[in-house]
Amino acid sequence: MATRLQIEDDDSVLLRVTHSNLKTFSASLRFSLQSTVESVKEKLWRKCGTSVNSMTLELYDDTNSKICDLADNSRPLGFYSPLDGFRLHVIDLDPSSVTSGGWLEDTSLVEKYTISEENYQKRSGTFRKFKEKLVSQNPSAFEPKITDNYMEDLCANIKVSNSLCIYILVSMVLELSAVGCLRYANIILMVNLI
Repeated sequence: MATRLQIEDDDSVLLRVTHSNLKTFSASLRFSLQSTVESVKEKLWRKCGTSVNSMTLELYDDTNSKICDLADNSRPLGFYSPLDGFRLHVIDLDPSSVTSGGWLEDTSLVEKYTISEENYQKRSGTFRKFKEKLVSQNPSAFEPKITDNYMEDLCANIKVSNSLCIYILVSMVLELSAVGCLRYANIILMVNLI
């Protein structure tokens, strides 16, 4: 399939790049076939953060089969015969790398900023103070549009032992044993007296 993607007389190749430490990192980058492996590593260093000296590259074809390691930094990329659609996998060998440990992907590892309620009240320009200002200017805009007991008017005319027809997906006739309101995740059921 990769041969069909290759542009004839093109001196570059479009490779998908993945990283050993960054599970969500995937980029498609175009490289010149005349570029040395070292210059490819320098370009990748700018994209993924792994230093050139700590980087090993592996080349995979479009069926995800490993072709080779790009071990010689002085060879041109074209020596390894990559085609458009192949994958270049970056392996970070530095255990203290910025990419190791999940720090760039797992936000739960980052300490969050916290502030006490007392200190927050002392601050100016907070969202809470902005909202209080809006409420003081137009209190009716922040009143609830629907009350908690809005279904009482609908249920007032229903009596115990009335036969009801409730349409959900199929029509069923039920005997009402208690007067009450049925609410399920804001879904309104059509209730008709028979």
